Amino acid sequence: MTAGLAPSLVSGWLNTLRSAGTAYSAVAGTFAQLHTGDPGAAGTANVSVGATARNSFTFAASTSGSALSLSAAPAAWTNGGTSETLTHISVWTASTGGMFLFSVALTASKAWASADTFALSAFSASVSPQSA
Repeated sequence: MTAGLAPSLVSGWLNTLRSAGTAYSAVAGTFAQLHTGDPGAAGTANVSVGATARNSFTFAASTSGSALSLSAAPAAWTNGGTSETLTHISVWTASTGGMFLFSVALTASKAWASADTFALSAFSASVSPQSA
């Protein structure tokens, strides 16, 4: 998978490193949205027409700098009446509005027809490289 971190997320993380840095607050929730192309720098491009809702999910805690993995997958999306190909997801802090965190390309594109369901069963996130 390839990912794109939102500028607001990167700035928040980087500003914690300043000597008079600002604390970065943990997100209250994570929500995934489906896309038919790259979501872009704001996470709002190419939103799926078949399902526009963001579904919540949670990551298990990271240990020793390892990747985050799903502890609770998002509910499956049901296509509400269009044929399209899913290629990406975006991750947000809220079901509507909220802050865009990052986007990820699916490992393989998924043709998605009316009334089909799509489930995200595996998802992990990591930051690299790390020091040895």
